[in-house]
Amino acid sequence: MRNKLTDELAVCGMNAVLAAVEHRPLTINRLFLREERLNSFTGICKQLAERKRPYKLCEDEELERICKSVHHQGVVAMIEDPEIDPLTHEDLDLWADERKTGVLLHSVGNDHNLGAIARAAAFFDASYIVLNEKDTEARLTTSAYRIAEGGFEHLAVKKISNSAAFLKDAAKKLVTIGTDVRARQRIGDLGGILKERKGIVLVLGNEETGLPKEVKDQCSCLLRIPGTGNIDSLNVSQAAALFLNAIYNM
Repeated sequence: MRNKLTDELAVCGMNAVLAAVEHRPLTINRLFLREERLNSFTGICKQLAERKRPYKLCEDEELERICKSVHHQGVVAMIEDPEIDPLTHEDLDLWADERKTGVLLHSVGNDHNLGAIARAAAFFDASYIVLNEKDTEARLTTSAYRIAEGGFEHLAVKKISNSAAFLKDAAKKLVTIGTDVRARQRIGDLGGILKERKGIVLVLGNEETGLPKEVKDQCSCLLRIPGTGNIDSLNVSQAAALFLNAIYNM
């Protein structure tokens, strides 16, 4: 839940709030928690008091009202509404120079998928998530932060306006891997593709329509995850986890 009057976003769930406390304590403006959670957040409560920012012991009903979710796990932090900066040429150069892995999400569908992908990306040491600013569904929301379980604190989240144009530029410096259920090559072919360690962009599309042709045409390669065929495809966050695991273990 966003508070438009105060430019804040509610972050709820133990792991998500603990990660915010560890990595970005100064972005926390207010804290609401059940009494039994107090021992886990003593430090940030002291910091908030020193900054003359409030924290409050609450019951579940109030916590649910603050974050609009029953999945708060007894703690809600109101953080400064996160701004997503445009991806710059300097970002791209750093990505390539440090041979990092990142994920480009093209119309992935919703904030739940975004959160799950962020969790997998952080787990498998990816450094970037790039969103298309025209995707109105996959946004940094309370749900995305909760499902990411703290993953966003380990990722640089950037935005672009045109996926195909970005990939055309990125392909000069990075390996751009598109996902496509009809691709000839499989995820097991990654070893032959990544003969030397380079920066990587994993490109994921909408679960129903996949990647549009103009985006696929700008990818270095297209790969699929083989299966039984009983189900047409995996959830996009499941596919992301499998690809990120394969890249991490190369």
